Amino acid sequence: MTHFLGMIGLWQILLLTILMVIFIIPLIIAVVDIVRNNFEGSGKIVWLLVVLLLNPVGVVLYFLIGRKQRVAISNENN
Repeated sequence: MTHFLGMIGLWQILLLTILMVIFIIPLIIAVVDIVRNNFEGSGKIVWLLVVLLLNPVGVVLYFLIGRKQRVAISNENN
């Protein structure tokens, strides 16, 4: 373990941290958005699988296509 850490420098650690943030934060936002909203049929499960298994492409697809497929909930008081 210490041998591996001796091979990478500060810039590599900084780059890895930035890349993790770039990929993990949108993933978390997409998963939370999917879980909090309703979709028709099995759309919620499908989008969760797409986002989790095809990261980062799945996250981009969800934000481009999936958000439009959410079911709007009307606020009618009956």
